[in-house]
Amino acid sequence: MTSEPLSDSPFRDERTARDEAPQFVLPLVVRLERAEPPALTDALQTAARAVLTLLSDPRSEGDGVWAEAVRDWQDARIRKVVRRARGAEWRKAAALPGITLEDGGAEVRVYPPVPLDGWPRELAKLQVSGTELEDPEEPGEPAPGVPVLWLNPDVPMSAGKAMAQAGHGAQLAWWQLSGAERDAWREQGFPLAVRTAGAERWKELVESGLPVVRDAGFTEVAPGSCTVVAEHPALVG
Repeated sequence: MTSEPLSDSPFRDERTARDEAPQFVLPLVVRLERAEPPALTDALQTAARAVLTLLSDPRSEGDGVWAEAVRDWQDARIRKVVRRARGAEWRKAAALPGITLEDGGAEVRVYPPVPLDGWPRELAKLQVSGTELEDPEEPGEPAPGVPVLWLNPDVPMSAGKAMAQAGHGAQLAWWQLSGAERDAWREQGFPLAVRTAGAERWKELVESGLPVVRDAGFTEVAPGSCTVVAEHPALVG
């Protein structure tokens, strides 16, 4: 199976029919307390799982309360923006409708899509730039059989940008899976790993036919940059 055709990619830098639709954005907020910030890899993986959890939530499907917003968002550029919060700001953000995921010391809340210029006040005032995290030690090899979102080793990104890109990669993989494959992944709790590929491995991944995120270049990276390849076992071969 292959990734979405380039001519219709939601990440293309060229203007397409997608840009004629109203633009929406998927907000994610990472909890970033001064005393105990999460490890980078934990934050990346939790953000990706948060996107999958929202996509598979009954409120996002059929006649669910979030379904129309999710459809409108997926008909456009599927933008994602990660902001950070701590203390009282986090508590206010956590009171809005959404889903919070905790994993490995990271806590991320994802919200139903909102208009690009219509963020809730509690989220609009949160900081979006300068989110920097690090891993205290190398994350190690992914467990066998676990889907892996591979980051481009040659495209440096802030933690917030990388979290959004990991979410993109997870979403592209989700789109490519069959209903049964989606159900199986969901029932397992969306296990996944995020790792940075080596140079040779990255070249192989980009040419493999797996889903590739090609960023539209709205922030940080050049338009058309390949940032993530989603290697789900069901999509290999």
